[in-house]
Amino acid sequence: MRNFQIQYSNKVLTVTISRPKALNALNAELLEELNDIIQELYQNNDTRGLILTGDGDKAFVAGADIKELALLTQEQALELAKSGQALFKKIEDCPKPIIAAVNGFALGGGCELAMSCHIRIATENAKFGQPEINLGIIPGYGGTQRLTQLVGRGKALELMLTADQISAQEAKLLGLVNHVVSNRDELMSTANAIMNKIVSKSPLAVANIIKSVNAGFGFENAGYATEAECFAASTATNDFKEGTKSFIEKRQPSFTGR
Repeated sequence: MRNFQIQYSNKVLTVTISRPKALNALNAELLEELNDIIQELYQNNDTRGLILTGDGDKAFVAGADIKELALLTQEQALELAKSGQALFKKIEDCPKPIIAAVNGFALGGGCELAMSCHIRIATENAKFGQPEINLGIIPGYGGTQRLTQLVGRGKALELMLTADQISAQEAKLLGLVNHVVSNRDELMSTANAIMNKIVSKSPLAVANIIKSVNAGFGFENAGYATEAECFAASTATNDFKEGTKSFIEKRQPSFTGR
């Protein structure tokens, strides 16, 4: 796995996203590799859970690869959103627990990835946000749905419409994060302690709890479809071209509503 470091101990996989020079940003290759890892988790009876984290102290995942995103056609954007949503739903629906150990930035697709996991633990320096509107687009991997579920409609709208980032402590107060710890060592030890407690339980009961909880959110299906279509439509606008160009050029965008 080119973009990951993988360790296995006591029936638990620890998967580290490893693109530190790009702040672990999500690109197509990384998502394909992550899909393979999750598929293996479903199929391997010896593995009872997975801890997902990012390489280094700066970022869990700082977002999508903007240069790659800027080249998409509307049709490609729709397929990207659908495939990303399918992967993150596969994570959410996994019958084995997946814990996001969030160090540093979890923005855009990184926040969406963390939200698709069953439990989130963060270091004090972690930052969460959905800043896609700064690029003239919207979250496309389920963020409009999961953020609303976790923090409520009003706060979710505020965060997505303003692109504001929130601290780990605020994320905990909002219900976005389960635990906040001081540093990376404590992050991983806490994640392992929680995971070890879960994997000592009946794996069938664990799977049924996850399935039952997720069943309560079946209404979201129309929301995911709308999100993917709106994400794709956004990529056909001049505002998207201006948003991604200004990001790459490191300047403020000038949006015109076209």
